[in-house]
Amino acid sequence: MASWKIEGCTVADAPALARNNMSAFWEDPTWILLWPKEITREFLIKQGEKRYPRLLLRDREVTRHQKAVDPATGALVGYARWILPAGRSTAADGSPEWASAQAPDVGDDERRRFEELAESAWWNGRKEMRHIDDKNDVVMDRILSEKSYIKLDYLAVHPENKGKGVATALVQSGIRHAEEIGLPIFVMSYKAGRGVYERLGFKEVERVIQDDTEYGGKGEYGTYFMIYDHGASNPT
Repeated sequence: MASWKIEGCTVADAPALARNNMSAFWEDPTWILLWPKEITREFLIKQGEKRYPRLLLRDREVTRHQKAVDPATGALVGYARWILPAGRSTAADGSPEWASAQAPDVGDDERRRFEELAESAWWNGRKEMRHIDDKNDVVMDRILSEKSYIKLDYLAVHPENKGKGVATALVQSGIRHAEEIGLPIFVMSYKAGRGVYERLGFKEVERVIQDDTEYGGKGEYGTYFMIYDHGASNPT
């Protein structure tokens, strides 16, 4: 199994991130229901390329971005986005917490250009799908209000690289940092990712199972709310 390099992301990664992330979620049977049938994966990748520079720069104070890189080719093979809790974004010396995973800032002119580029992207999902995550949001907001967590907000591995330890390497990197600063990790997992989290010591604390047939799905849309607590004898 390859040993993947875990690095921070920059705005130059936008095209590779769009291809990785849109390809990964294109495999999800509920996620693809968000889009009209005529929309293709390649079209969404092109729209993602326009949106990602702004996404990487948004909420820089608390948001951290990591990519997994093939050391032999330099290719981006996976991505994780983490959200630090309020009040924990600055290290003891006044520097940004987890600075290696904070996307480098850009000048005002570039920010405006990236804003315009993102606004030019098409990103209009099916209106009838807008409320499919309402129940999930209620559960997630409740759990996050109970305690301070590092939130694993997004994890994506291109289908060509699944089963090669990419997701594990990304999550382990977050675990190491969470243990360094003494915080647990929260993630809302989909069915495809549960195995990775369980093997790394995450515990399921709640789940929401919905019927997505009314949207054209295959029946089950499951979300699994999981926590890694370094103080609870979790393996790493």
